[in-house]
Amino acid sequence: MRILLVEDETDMARALIAALNRQGIVVDHATTLDIANEAARNDVYDVALLDRKLPDGDGLSLIPILRGVQPGLPIIVLSALNSTDHRVAGLDIGADDYLSKPFSTDELLARIRAILRRPARIGEASITVGKLRFDLNGRFAEAAGIRLDLTRREILALEMLMRRAGRTVSRHALEEAVYGFDDEIASNALDAHISRLRGKLAGAAVQIHAIRGLGYVIQASS
Repeated sequence: MRILLVEDETDMARALIAALNRQGIVVDHATTLDIANEAARNDVYDVALLDRKLPDGDGLSLIPILRGVQPGLPIIVLSALNSTDHRVAGLDIGADDYLSKPFSTDELLARIRAILRRPARIGEASITVGKLRFDLNGRFAEAAGIRLDLTRREILALEMLMRRAGRTVSRHALEEAVYGFDDEIASNALDAHISRLRGKLAGAAVQIHAIRGLGYVIQASS
């Protein structure tokens, strides 16, 4: 899962990023409307968390832009502006939820899970390739019915490959799925993750092939 966090308060942003990372979520952090606008036009997100009082304007002004580039994107407003009028304004302009500061990270995570459980967003529940099944809601993988012990980044890489099973996924797309845009990425980091992932998929009747100069593809073993 990849989340766009638009928040200019450094301490809050760090706390939220740490909490989300512990849940296996990649976070792209934007501190201004301009940075968030550029991020939304270049990446696809599962959820956007949006502060209102930003250095270059009201975060609510970003909602129509986000809706324009990704119509189904769930948006949760996080704001100290918590009067009834403020909450109504946020929901009326298109936010899916409005959480008043201060709030607990546990509550935020619960609200994210609730939004992603909505029937209109669930879609298919899992993807199966060979004997490997990836649960899209629980975000775990099973090989021949046995749950695999995967790291957060291995799960993110496998999810991207499974969603595009049979098609080549570029290195760039995989790196964007696995790392936030603030992460420093060693040149061989992705290859190391894929190598370890291959080892954990023994018995799953799948293979991850490297396509020279392009990326990787996951396919059922013949």
